[in-house]
Amino acid sequence: MATPTRVTRRALLQQTARLSAAAWAFRFVPGSVLGAEGGTPASDTILVGGIGVGRQGRGHLSVARGARCVAVADVYQKHLDEVAKGRTWKAYKDYRELLDRKDIDAITTGTPDHWHALVCIHAAEAGKDAYCEKPMTLTIEEGRRMVEAVRRYARVFQTGSQQRSSYHCRFGCELVRNGRAGKIHTVHGCCYPSPWMPDLAEEPVPPGLDWEMWQGQAPVYPYNVNIHRPRAKPGWISFRPWSGGEMTGWGAHGLDIIQWGLGADETGPVEVWADSADLRSHVHYRYASGVLVHLDRGPMGGGIFVGDQGEILVTRGAFKCTPAEIGAPLAGSDLHLYFSNNHMQNWVDCMRTRAKPICDVEIGHRSTTVCHLGNIARWLAPRKLQWEPAKEVFVGDDEANRYLARPMRQPYRL
Repeated sequence: MATPTRVTRRALLQQTARLSAAAWAFRFVPGSVLGAEGGTPASDTILVGGIGVGRQGRGHLSVARGARCVAVADVYQKHLDEVAKGRTWKAYKDYRELLDRKDIDAITTGTPDHWHALVCIHAAEAGKDAYCEKPMTLTIEEGRRMVEAVRRYARVFQTGSQQRSSYHCRFGCELVRNGRAGKIHTVHGCCYPSPWMPDLAEEPVPPGLDWEMWQGQAPVYPYNVNIHRPRAKPGWISFRPWSGGEMTGWGAHGLDIIQWGLGADETGPVEVWADSADLRSHVHYRYASGVLVHLDRGPMGGGIFVGDQGEILVTRGAFKCTPAEIGAPLAGSDLHLYFSNNHMQNWVDCMRTRAKPICDVEIGHRSTTVCHLGNIARWLAPRKLQWEPAKEVFVGDDEANRYLARPMRQPYRL
């Protein structure tokens, strides 16, 4: 396959503009019909395309009630053959051909992290809603660009931080937010490791894999199976060109729950530092409220919220209160958080109402930003970094601000 030329916002907008008014009306009705902002999918089934259908992405393809997958895209022919076998799905090696289809309303993407931003921004420009696997971004700048695109084109965007749709995580965070442990002063999270640079021998590229396009914006490296697989020995999740390591891999779950429990969905810490530059060094955050978050001894996928009246552990599939009585059921007058018990269904339902889903793009961006801040703190340890969450810059620190983005290889640029 030849190196693809870059698809710009303008080109995709021109394609959209060429749709006839009749065809557009067939797929969408005005939001005013349901009293919502933006376009609303028609009452028939929402048609979805899956982009990136390897290990994680193929789990999205069953979608949820009221939607169905009709097409898939992946740079590896083997993945396409495996997921499309016995189905009528159209398969594409280049995701932009899938986005060109006028009948597709939305996309899911389970690509490696370094492809999330470009796929989702192009999808927004093409008028598609999106479900994006976590972590949402490779860099902090990407996240803000994704938020801007989703808002500009009035798209419904769900970040795949599915613990938000878990009873244990929601109820545990409700307990924290209702003051059951008293005033929170400390949170302990897991010490997620940062990524490192690969140093692997070159191996033959498997037939049917477009290795050049797989690498996208990242620098070109020789093929090795331990890069191509997400969690092999060790896999691209552990390597800096394509991921933020488990700091963004598992950290996107755990720090998202900490953000939720602290009521910080649209902000973040104001200070961050690490004990050393070691990949497993403890990382510390200070919020404007005075709360300190330590990535040291907490659970994977959550946190231990410590207050002046007790502790509440919130993690995947469990919560624990100390003393136990602070975990009593909530009253009707207590604060109740956004309810969802099925993450994909929540996204599909919101595509019809045009409401924001439980892990909207801004939430996904803010939680992933906290992960990136942890990596940057290690890279610049041991000095403390002052963070301005409203402006999303480090205060008076040009060296730290250089880590907010990274060079992107042609033609895979935002």
